Amino acid sequence: MKKTSTRLADGRELIYYDIRDDTVRTAADPRPLPPVATTSEIRHDRLLGDDVAIASHRQARTYLPPADECPLCPSRDGRHTEIPDSSYDVAVFENRFPSLAGGSGRCEVVCFTADHDTSFADLTEEHTALVLDAWTDRTAELSHLPSVEQVYCFENRGVEIGVTLGHPHGQIYAFPFTTPRTTRMLDSVARHHTATGRNLFDDVLADELGDGTRTVLETDDWAAFVPYAAHWPYEVHLYPKRRVPDLLALDDAARAGFPAVYLELLRRFDRIFGPGAPPTPYISAWHQAPFTRPAERAGFGLHLELFTVRRTPGKLKFLAGSESGMSVFINDVPPEDAARRLREVAS
Repeated sequence: MKKTSTRLADGRELIYYDIRDDTVRTAADPRPLPPVATTSEIRHDRLLGDDVAIASHRQARTYLPPADECPLCPSRDGRHTEIPDSSYDVAVFENRFPSLAGGSGRCEVVCFTADHDTSFADLTEEHTALVLDAWTDRTAELSHLPSVEQVYCFENRGVEIGVTLGHPHGQIYAFPFTTPRTTRMLDSVARHHTATGRNLFDDVLADELGDGTRTVLETDDWAAFVPYAAHWPYEVHLYPKRRVPDLLALDDAARAGFPAVYLELLRRFDRIFGPGAPPTPYISAWHQAPFTRPAERAGFGLHLELFTVRRTPGKLKFLAGSESGMSVFINDVPPEDAARRLREVAS
């Protein structure tokens, strides 16, 4: 992998990640961009204990432009985009419309490929390994920022999820706090260790593989399963078999084995609803340990959660009164049935 860092016209950082070591990136951003102005602030909910980002400037962000106006495509034929070069493998840049900014964290956009008309599932294993390298490198770099507690790499795919740009891309949020979901996980891990002396992530993985009814696929280094209490119609959790706190700690074997496993899961998701069905909308989310809680990092288990809001062809799972109002999920698809279907559509 070759990494090249540069700056866009308004001062935002842009990093190219290339497969070939001899790739040269020299194109400059000629756009007359004004400085980035944000209104992002973090407010604390005293009743729930949650932190909420208030970011009104995001109302002006680009919304579903036609393909020939996509800001994530390379700059070509006199049309200048967020990527000054005429091609790229993987590119990462600071979001022009960040939810988090300044002393309140950082938001980055990860462009998985220069090809606008493809998806992550269409990438090669070599290219997927490069994306993993980019996620890992950005996690390392962002973890050193003084305001950052936790780094979150994720992809939203599909307009049903709320995606505003169709180009294959994801995001990285560097939070200035530990997220509520991670805090709940850490609390559960602590309670489980107090009660049993064991690690909760290890026990969950062992129980799922031992039961087998919800296992989706398994290799020497990775295991994917539908969780016992899945929140979403089709939801898969992907664990490295050797527990580590974050992407930085993955060993060489797990890193080498990840691309084939992850691509297979994404391709199965696109086959869930049968031939001719539109691409399955999904969220793919890496859960990593906070960097500012050293006593709890050792017990955390890095894992990826992949889920869709589509519950059946033509029907979506909306968050209704129980979910949105009380955070009590009601799942229409039994996890065992979801796992069976995901095994049926294996390559």
